[in-house]
Amino acid sequence: MTFRLNVVGLIVADMAASVAFYRLLGVEFAPGAEQERHAEAALGGGVRLTLDTEETIRSFHPEWTAVAGAGRIGLAVECESPAAVDAAFEALTTAGHHGELKPFDAFWGQRYAAVQDPDGNGVDLYAALS
Repeated sequence: MTFRLNVVGLIVADMAASVAFYRLLGVEFAPGAEQERHAEAALGGGVRLTLDTEETIRSFHPEWTAVAGAGRIGLAVECESPAAVDAAFEALTTAGHHGELKPFDAFWGQRYAAVQDPDGNGVDLYAALS
């Protein structure tokens, strides 16, 4: 068997908030996705981002409970330029999302920032400095 990652699935407490967050990062969910219990969007390269509400998970796994505290998955989004890192961070924090790390020029050669999605999952924003 060959391991082929093709879905990144997140369990969300508030579908509308999560869809809005990822749309700010350029993810193209279908119109009306914010009212659904399951939503998915193509990310390119055969990979999809799926969002499922807690209620959806409990519909087939009644014992499931959300883990308290911060999310346990980290996502990284490559931006087009260092200025795009700053713009994405500004758009997300202006929309009320938690900015974990303000944009900075990292010693490894990237403009880098970190935010949290509505469920506390870390989303890093980065672009090459040169």
